This record gives sequence, C-alpha cells and structure tokens, in this order.
Amino acid sequence: MTTARHLFHLLRGSWFRRLFAVRVSSQFADGVFQVALASYVIFSPERQPSPAAIAGAMATVLLPFSVLGPFVGVFLDRWSRRQILAVSNFVRVALVLVLAAGVAADLGGPLLFGLILACLSVNRFLLAGLSAALPHVVDHEDLVMANAVTPTSGTLAAILGLGVASVSRVVWDRLGVDSDVAVLVMAALLYAVAGALALRIPRDLLGPDYDPTRPAVREAARHVARGLVEGLRHLADRRTAAYGLATIGAHRFFFGLSTVMLILLYRGYFHDPSEPDAAFSGLAVAVVVSGAGFVTAAFVTPFVTERVSLRLWVLSLLAAAAFTQVVPGALFTEPALLVSSYFLGLASQGIKICVDTLVQDSVDDAFRGRVFSLYDVIFNVAFVAAAAVAAVVLPDDGKSYVVLGVVASGYLLTGVGYALVSRPRTVAGAPV
Repeated sequence: MTTARHLFHLLRGSWFRRLFAVRVSSQFADGVFQVALASYVIFSPERQPSPAAIAGAMATVLLPFSVLGPFVGVFLDRWSRRQILAVSNFVRVALVLVLAAGVAADLGGPLLFGLILACLSVNRFLLAGLSAALPHVVDHEDLVMANAVTPTSGTLAAILGLGVASVSRVVWDRLGVDSDVAVLVMAALLYAVAGALALRIPRDLLGPDYDPTRPAVREAARHVARGLVEGLRHLADRRTAAYGLATIGAHRFFFGLSTVMLILLYRGYFHDPSEPDAAFSGLAVAVVVSGAGFVTAAFVTPFVTERVSLRLWVLSLLAAAAFTQVVPGALFTEPALLVSSYFLGLASQGIKICVDTLVQDSVDDAFRGRVFSLYDVIFNVAFVAAAAVAAVVLPDDGKSYVVLGVVASGYLLTGVGYALVSRPRTVAGAPV
C-alpha cells in the first residue's frame, strides 16, 4: 500500500479522526501553555538562567514523572482510556487557572514549581494514553503511518500553539494586560475543548482489552514494583521493542544536551542578556524550524519504511543527526544552528515513529500501557540526566566545541550499538 493510500485509509476512519482531534487540540494547548512558562520562568527580564538553573528547573518538572510513570501504566491498563483522555484535560483546566492566579500574584520558588509540576504531571496520562489507544482505532498495517501522522501532527500543533501564543503576548502587552496570565487562561480554555472532544469517543473503544487474570486497580497500585518487573520481563521476551527503547533513551540524552545548549546560546551568546524578548523570538524560530523537521519526518518515514526496514531507517537518522551537529553546527551562528535544528528534528521524530511502531507491534495490549509509561519515564530520565551533565560542562553562554563533539559522537555510537544488537541472527546462512 502506498503512503498516500495509507493516509487516505486512516482519515476515512471516524474513530481515528476523533482520537486524532484529541491529540491535536490538547497538544496545541500544550504549546500555548509552554510559551507562558518559558516567558515567566526563563525569559523574564528579572531572571538570567545559568546551566545549573535550567537543569534544576528541568529536574523539578520532569524527574518526579519517573515515580508517577509506573502508576500511570497501572491505570492505563485497567481504566477506560477514553475517560483518562477526557478527565486529564478537564483536570488541567482547573490546574492551569490556579497557576494563572499564582503568576498574577508574582508567585515564585517551590510553590510555583509545585503548580507547574501538577499541571505537567497530568500530561503523562494523556500522552501515554494516546499511544496505548492508537492500535484500537487503526489496522496493524497502518501503524507506521499512524505513528507518523499522530505524534508529528501533535508536535506541529504544539508549535502552532507556540506561535499563536507568542503573537498573542505582544497583543496583550499592548493592551496593558499581563500577557503571561492571559496566555495561561487561553491554554485552560483550549484544554476544555480537548476534553470535550474526547467525550465523542465511546467509553470502551480505546481499551484496555479485558484480561480476567489482571488484578484490580487498588491491588495493582499496591504492587507497582511487581508490575514493573512483569513489564520488564515482557520486554525481555520482545527484544525488538527493548532495543528500540534503549536507542531512543540514548537519543533523548544527547537531544537534551543540545536543547540546553540551544537555550543558553540564544539567551546569552546570540543576544545580550538584557534583551530577553529578542532571545525568546530567536529561540521560537529555532523551535519552528525543528518542527519543520518533525513534519518532514512524518511524510518521509512511511515512504522510506515501505522500501527499507525500520532498523535501517533508525540507523540512517542517527548518522544524519551526528553529522549535522558538526556540519554546520560547529560554526555557532544562528543560520547554522537552524540547519542543525531542522535535521535534529527530522531525526528525532523519525526515530520516535519507528520506535513507537516497534513497541506497539511487539508488545501485548495487556502490557502496552505499562510499557508506554516506561517509555515515557525513559524520555524524562534521559533528558534530566542530560540537563544535569549540561549544568557541569556548559558555559553560561552555551558555546562549547567539546560538548558539541560529545553530542555528535554520542549519536554515532548509539547507531553503532543499535546496529550490533539489532542485527538479524542467522542459522546456517538463513536469517532467523
């Protein structure tokens, strides 16, 4: 089946369209929400973040998800995933409005990060639930295309939300309104829309599949550690998925180093620290360019993987990421970093599409929620670990040829490692 027919077939499915609408609307709201956070926490004139400050913020926001993630899997494998998608968005409406009130009161310190943590924690249920639900609304042969269209479109929607919110900040400022508060209220309204869209899907359509041997939620929550062991054992028998998760974990580490470097470069190298608005605008352009790479991956990956294996495409993307970090990234100019950002976005989303498909295709539905929650934990831990390393090795302006070389070498070594562990086994000259 051609790529065009895959896409046409997906869009004909009414339940796919409805799940797709939930993802796009909620991630559009995420983009709006993130603009307010970036403006208030990182790019306000009163704050000049160092690598350690950025690492601390990322750890505060992301690391607790490593504890929450396993519990998310327990609920995703037992509760109606439709209900989780709807309730998660409605809960975020209330939390974001409370955060808006805190920002209006010039809240800072632990209380501020506590509210941010609460808002983003709910998002773990949403994103893991969307991935676990996808195989219930598409056929097996459409999974690659679905994994290309849905997360990539969600990311594009988030970038569009970033752009809309960035423009709206200028408008609110000219009207004399606190732009950060106004953008947060707008995000809350958009989360309400996403929750209402989720209610259009039948309650039981998205799973989980019935398993008579599966314990009740309360019992499972008391035995999370045992559930994690069961999920890991399930992965041990499905090496294709396990190798994919290890590879994307390594990718996220080096992607995290690049992200912290990019923020610091725009905040302290390309622009004077006294010009936060110019720095914010420049970084927004880089995010949009990276998003263009994400969109390219959505179109290219299904086409390529109809002709070559997922494994070969992942290896090609890792090699491309390694090369473009140095050429032209090592020039440390804004145009050069825009080129690197585009190819890193292409590689990042292309790898994710492939790994999503490998996991969905090889993991049983009864374990899928837990595995995708572990997937989410790997994302967060790798990114926070990268931020911690960046706090030690990066200068305040972000410019470091050594770190750039480490990132490029890391992508290359990740590709070599994945090539070795995932190569087809042969017995008497025949592939196994």
